[in-house]
Amino acid sequence: MATAQAQKQSPAAARKAATKGPTSVTYIYKGLDKKGNKIDGEMEGVSPAIVKAQLLKQGIRANNVRKKPKPLFGGGGKKIKPSDIAVFSRQMATMMKAGVPLVQSFEIVADGLDNPNVRKLVLNIREDVAAGGGFAVALRKHPKYFDDLFCNLVEAGEQSGSLETMLDRVATYKEKTEALKAKIRKALTYPIAVIVVAFIVTAILLIKVVPAFAETFAGFGADLPAFTLFVMSISDFMVERWLHAIVGLVAIVFVFKEAKKRSKTFAYALDKYILKVPVIGNIIYLSIMARFARTLSTTFAAGVPLIDALTSVAGAAGNQVYSNAIIKIRDEVSTGIQLNTAIRAQKIFPSLLIQMAAIGEESGALDEMLEKVALYYEDEVDNQVDNLTALLEPMIMSVLGVLVGGLLIAMYLPIFQMGSVI
Repeated sequence: MATAQAQKQSPAAARKAATKGPTSVTYIYKGLDKKGNKIDGEMEGVSPAIVKAQLLKQGIRANNVRKKPKPLFGGGGKKIKPSDIAVFSRQMATMMKAGVPLVQSFEIVADGLDNPNVRKLVLNIREDVAAGGGFAVALRKHPKYFDDLFCNLVEAGEQSGSLETMLDRVATYKEKTEALKAKIRKALTYPIAVIVVAFIVTAILLIKVVPAFAETFAGFGADLPAFTLFVMSISDFMVERWLHAIVGLVAIVFVFKEAKKRSKTFAYALDKYILKVPVIGNIIYLSIMARFARTLSTTFAAGVPLIDALTSVAGAAGNQVYSNAIIKIRDEVSTGIQLNTAIRAQKIFPSLLIQMAAIGEESGALDEMLEKVALYYEDEVDNQVDNLTALLEPMIMSVLGVLVGGLLIAMYLPIFQMGSVI
């Protein structure tokens, strides 16, 4: 009876129930070791009593256990990045493939980590697993770092008795995903950085240099060119309202982020527009195709049912347009329609992906075909990033020339006109 009720329980409810329970915090202790020497340190635990009991097992008699105070100015160390999770996945996969027990693997991995926050996260997971909880259950207590896809794959490995194989697949998936993100950042970071610096330099010229020219022009007693007057009006605004401009810019960025987070309609329209941006839109499109194929291949190879796999893929799409399309594909597949037919019906996926999916379904090797599609599109992203870098360099120089050169022309144009009159 209890088994039947557990089976009826939805996955979301099961995950919610799994994440409940006391949360471990860091305690500072002082006490004496077996030889009577004073000793102090830190330990994770859910209460001071449990920490004292754990220390007593280690031969330490603690007489003072208290919570570790939080830093006054938030100096909690480095943030945990997705790349840290990818490294953790690979190290755990290596330990498990080498035959190291799971709990001991956590200890070895934690000892080799430089980021104290990642080390604390790994040790928290170790404690949960050592207490008798499953690996996937322990991961689900940290949804900020381990999404449903990651947890589902680990859970599938635990249930099938092939955790080391599944961890290897998870590690490969995370590495490929982070590599893809790094390529996109590589394409966008350089031009954005240069443009930001160009605008900062322009702002400095408008606030510091242009007013000096304006004082000189005030004694000319002649009409100034329209372009010079336009630049001087912008300079006056920047001098008087520079603080308002900064606050307004910060407010716009904040409202933009909140609107994208809270409004699905706005997020959909924005993602749809981004796909139409020349060159950059194509890179994002290729990365979505690579992520779609990679995620679906990994989940399907792990033995996750296709419907559940498509749900995970939709969450990992990274674009609202394709996330909605994948949900529609999932709904059609659940009615008995073949995957390639459902993908074709959306009319936004490339023919290569559709054909490879059809071949994979017919041959029973869908995961292998999708793996090849993922590799193809990842290589395409690489090529497009290289092309974009080569294309942006002259464009950036043009932007810099227009901004800085335009200011110089505006300031020297009255001087040139006076010289011609003389």
